[in-house]
Amino acid sequence: MTVSNTPKRLTVKAMAEKLNVSTATISNAFNRPDQLSEAKRRWILEECKRLGYMGPNAAARSLRTGRTGIVGVMLADNLAYSLTDPVANEFLHGVAEVLDRRQMNMLLLSSHDEQRSRLQESMVDGFIIYGWLKQEDTYERLKQHGKPMVVVDFDLEGCTWVNIDNYDGARRSAEHALRTPPEQVAILGLRLVDTDRVCRIRDRELFSETRAISVRRLNGYLDALEAAGYRVPSERIWSTPTNTHQDAYQAAREALTSTPRPDLLLCMSDRIGLAAIQAALQMGLRVPDDVRVVGFDGIPEGANIHPSLTTVYQQSAEKGRVAARIFLGEQEDRNVLLQTHLLVRESCP
Repeated sequence: MTVSNTPKRLTVKAMAEKLNVSTATISNAFNRPDQLSEAKRRWILEECKRLGYMGPNAAARSLRTGRTGIVGVMLADNLAYSLTDPVANEFLHGVAEVLDRRQMNMLLLSSHDEQRSRLQESMVDGFIIYGWLKQEDTYERLKQHGKPMVVVDFDLEGCTWVNIDNYDGARRSAEHALRTPPEQVAILGLRLVDTDRVCRIRDRELFSETRAISVRRLNGYLDALEAAGYRVPSERIWSTPTNTHQDAYQAAREALTSTPRPDLLLCMSDRIGLAAIQAALQMGLRVPDDVRVVGFDGIPEGANIHPSLTTVYQQSAEKGRVAARIFLGEQEDRNVLLQTHLLVRESCP
């Protein structure tokens, strides 16, 4: 008779008996640390390690529960752009904080690669969608999975959303700027119209307000300007296709070389605002004496330049945390509108 020298594999039930706790307690120590005190969890993990138990089998748990512990984050932009955009980066950091605490993983999915996304969608427990996807049939495809779905920075019927109050933030920033009456105003927008070029919005159809947060910001600016007796024609409103320095700088140069030259630039992102300051200084203009600049986002770079950028701080990281908590059931499943804060600095005192 052959006797196997292979030790019998420890099970969660066996460990529970050895430590005189329930199987749920053992499982929580590995998978749901928020359910135990830190001291008890540390003791259980140390004892499991000492006895050679490495935790519940992930593959078996996935088959049993139908959950993988992976959250799919669908990005409206490609991966490289999303990881270099400071606002998207802060949002992903907020999501990651919550998932780290729950010992879960995040799978980044790009809506620009449909074939690869289709393959990976079955691997996740559900979706957090960041930004409006131009491929609108993607939403129906994701819904067909029957998995939880939270959308961020736009509205989607039948889904819980997390948004920033873009209208209010833009309006309050414009109202602040108008306390010193300008002669000429220009608006440097972001993705207001469907084009891949920097352009003015003249004779172009704007995106839907429910889809594009930039249109909400535009309406905030325009309402504040109208209330103060200003009318900004469409040829004084630029749209950049991406939130990059190159596109922003081009739009700022075009605005500052137009006639009559604006002495107030309302910018829909801090990257656009920073590019506008750079363009103005390189043209020999003084900021804020010759031209005042207001941004939107509140990224750290805005406070670290001179002149520092007056801007609207949006809670990008908190937006990610809230979306993740709703997805995981840690927060009430309802729409959330986060408020903004005006940060007054040197570019528009």
